[in-house]
Amino acid sequence: MRITSGFNKNLLENVHRLHFIGIGGSGMFPLVQILASKEYEITGSDVNEGHIIEAERAMGIPVQMGHDPKNIEGADMIVYSAAIHEENPELHAAHTHGIPCVERSVMLGYVCRLYPRSICVAGTHGKTTTTSMITTMLELAGQDPAAVIGGKLPLIGGYGKAGTGSNIVIEACEYAETFLRLAPTIGIILNIDNDHLDYYGTLGQLKFAFKRFALLCSHTLIANADDDNTMQVVNSIDRHVRTFAIQRQADYQAVHLNEYKPGYFEFDVLEMGDAFTHIRLGAPGRHNVYNALAMVCCVRLLGLTQDDAVRAAEHFRGAGRRFELKGEINGAAVADDYAHHPTELRATLETAREMDYKRIWAVHQPFTYSRTRMLLDDFAEVLQLADKVVLTPIMGGREPDDGSVKSEDLAAKIPGCVVVESLAAAAEYIRQHAEPGDLVITLGCGDVYKASDMMVGLCG
Repeated sequence: MRITSGFNKNLLENVHRLHFIGIGGSGMFPLVQILASKEYEITGSDVNEGHIIEAERAMGIPVQMGHDPKNIEGADMIVYSAAIHEENPELHAAHTHGIPCVERSVMLGYVCRLYPRSICVAGTHGKTTTTSMITTMLELAGQDPAAVIGGKLPLIGGYGKAGTGSNIVIEACEYAETFLRLAPTIGIILNIDNDHLDYYGTLGQLKFAFKRFALLCSHTLIANADDDNTMQVVNSIDRHVRTFAIQRQADYQAVHLNEYKPGYFEFDVLEMGDAFTHIRLGAPGRHNVYNALAMVCCVRLLGLTQDDAVRAAEHFRGAGRRFELKGEINGAAVADDYAHHPTELRATLETAREMDYKRIWAVHQPFTYSRTRMLLDDFAEVLQLADKVVLTPIMGGREPDDGSVKSEDLAAKIPGCVVVESLAAAAEYIRQHAEPGDLVITLGCGDVYKASDMMVGLCG
C-alpha cells in the first residue's frame, strides 16, 4: 500500500528495515543519514553510481545498481523519490506484497518531528542558501544540528547531516505542496514569486499554499517585509511574526549597505530600531543580504549570539551550484549556478555584473516547457544582462515535449544568442570563444553543470 498524505506519528512502528528506491538522490541522502543514526537498517537501489552512493556504502549501507524486485526482500517499508514511476519494478513488487510505500516528502515530514525544534526555510528563491547559512551558524556555534539542504554545503561535506543537537534545519520546497508535510517550530518565508504555476495554476493558489505553511508554524514565522506577496500572506494570519527588510522598516533591518569589494556586501543590522550587529558576507550578491537577514532573525530564537551570526556570514562562501566557481578555460573564469527562474537569473547575473570581469557569458539550460513558455519574455529580458548568451535545448524534466516551445523561440528574442544541440556542444563553443578576463556561468536546475565541468576538464 502507498502512504501518500497526512502525518502518522506511528509511521515507523514495527519498522526495522527501510529500502530506498533512488537512494543516490541528494534529497534522499540526509534522510538516510538521519534514519541510520536512529538505528534503522537501510538498503537502497539506484540506476547510476555517484559520490552520494559512495558515501552511503562507506556508512555500511548495501546499495544495488538497477531496480529489481529482489532488492526489496526483507524490507518493512519502501521510501521512494518523486522521480520514481508507478511501473518501477521494486515499487510494483512492494504493492503486490503489501509493503507500505512512502514518498520522500512524507518521510521528511516524519523526520522533521524527530527533533525538538525545526527551522523550515521556504520561499521561491534563496532557500538553499538561507538553509545553509542557518546550518553554518548552528554548526559553528557547536550545536551539531541535523540538516536537509537542497545543495551541497562544504562545511558539513554534503546535502545534510544527522545531528545530535535539538535542531533540524530543513529546506522547505513548495513544489506540489510538499512543504505542507512539515512541522515548523520556526518557519521562514523569503519571498513568493510566480513559479510552479504548472501545478498551482495561479499565483493566488500558490500564496494560499504559503499561507497554509505559515499556519503550521508552532512558534514564530520569519518573513521578508520587502516582498509584497509574502506580506499579503503574513498579514492574514494569527501567528507570532518577525520581519526583515532592506527597503522598509522591519523588526530586523539592514542599513548602511556597502560593497566592500566588487560583488560583496557588508551592512549594519537594526533590531527593533536599535543597533544589533554588523554583518560582512563571504558570499557574493546583493540578494544574499536578504538571506543573511533571515539568518539573523533566528539568533535570539535559537539561543545564539550576534557573534554567531557574524561568524557564519563571514565563513559561508556559498552552497554547491550557487555561484560556484569551477575553474578556468582560456583564462576565463567558469562558474555554475542553479538559477532557473527569471528572478534568480537576474540576481545571479547582476552579481556577476558587479564583479570586475570583461564579459559575462550566460550558458543557460531552460527547465520545463511550461515555465519556459509562460515566462518566455521574462527570460529573454533578464538574459540580456549577459554580454553573450548560449542556450542548450530545454530540459523537460517531468513534462513531455508537446512541441509548443523550443530554445530557438527564446533565442529569437535575445540579440546575438546562440543555440547549441547539447551540453558538450555548449562547452566546445565556449572553448572556441571565451577569452581571458571573461566570466562564463552555466545556469539552470537540470544537468547544465556538466557543461561547466567539461569546460574546466573535470569530465568529458
